[in-house]
Amino acid sequence: MHHFFISLSIIVGYAGTGAGDSPKVVFEKRILPIFKSPNPSSCTECHLANLDLKNYILPTSEKTFLSLRDQGLVDMKEPGKSKILKFISMKDNSSKPDLILAKTREEEFKAFSEWIKACCEDESLRAMPKLKIEELGLPEKPIAIVRHARKDRLLESFEQNIWAMRFRCMNCHTAGHPDSIKLQKEHGDRVAWFKKTPSETMDHILGKTKLIDLESPEKSLLLLKPLNEVKHGGGKKFIMGDLGYQAFRNWIEDYTRIRGGAYKTASDLPREINNQTQFGTELWFKITNTPADWGDKLLRTTIYMWDEKLGDWEKAPIAVSDRLVWGKGKTWQHTVTVMASKGSERETAWKKTGPTLLPGKYKVVVQIDKDGDLTKVWNAKLDEKTTTVGTGEFRANWRPGYGQMTSIDAANITSK
Repeated sequence: MHHFFISLSIIVGYAGTGAGDSPKVVFEKRILPIFKSPNPSSCTECHLANLDLKNYILPTSEKTFLSLRDQGLVDMKEPGKSKILKFISMKDNSSKPDLILAKTREEEFKAFSEWIKACCEDESLRAMPKLKIEELGLPEKPIAIVRHARKDRLLESFEQNIWAMRFRCMNCHTAGHPDSIKLQKEHGDRVAWFKKTPSETMDHILGKTKLIDLESPEKSLLLLKPLNEVKHGGGKKFIMGDLGYQAFRNWIEDYTRIRGGAYKTASDLPREINNQTQFGTELWFKITNTPADWGDKLLRTTIYMWDEKLGDWEKAPIAVSDRLVWGKGKTWQHTVTVMASKGSERETAWKKTGPTLLPGKYKVVVQIDKDGDLTKVWNAKLDEKTTTVGTGEFRANWRPGYGQMTSIDAANITSK
């Protein structure tokens, strides 16, 4: 690695540039070597969509500067505050630092800082007319795709789709939990793929496991194991098309499309349809004495909280869950995933202290996938009119843990 740093210093121009050198001279000594280098730029630390600093470098100093200027990436009054420098200095703080990319970023920043300063001091260069759009140095992908494929965006999606559903996997895969420690002794460390934080977990899954199938995402072990289509010690945790499966697969499909370059235009990107942030919990909800015709079918619960101030139910649901009804036992039970509107005080509080449901009055809307529609089309939505079997009100003093379930009798769930 020491030899790499030495060679990198030579590549980016540690031969030195003199004070007062023209932009052209600085460009040839400091910027062109970056363009010609076979090594990836520091952009690859945060971006997954083929973004490279080289995309912004054109054959000449003049064209490169005008291109950056015309895109608003250069601050003519304060060159040191230029956006392109801000972008270069950005790094992925969620992962373990990459020392090679850190050194690359440092040298890129120094080179561009010196060159931009020289350009901004050249009045004739500053005054030149704008380039045509087709002359600009741009990323290979549309900017919307570049933004979507940032690692921090991928992590946000991971938190909503995988991390929020982690309690469906119980404790067997959670590093440090007694159940996981026991299984690790039998099957090795590969069992404990849920780490302490979302970022650690995502990095582990993507970098140290074979849980994702890039060629056939639907065949990923991260899906087939909980479906028990591949032998799973924990049994069946997902049903095709349930909330857990949909969440896991949505994230896997998105990641594999990013990696495979499947997104070509902004219209190809997945649409953001949920304005609520999801949080996984160990709060259990149970329905007892379920009717025979609910047996062994997927049941979904959507829970609403009573607003004392308004004297009415909150418009947005506060919790959801689904699972197969145990027909023989006339019972349905599962952990709930709670939700808070984005930008709300509730979301802010839950991000700081963890999600909780207050004691009080609640309403549950129960839906049954009577015809198994979700098993036919995994990302289908349950039609409220045809699948809703009833609504019930209950009072709850929510406490986490399997032994402290909040419960309602199915007789109190009516279709009125």
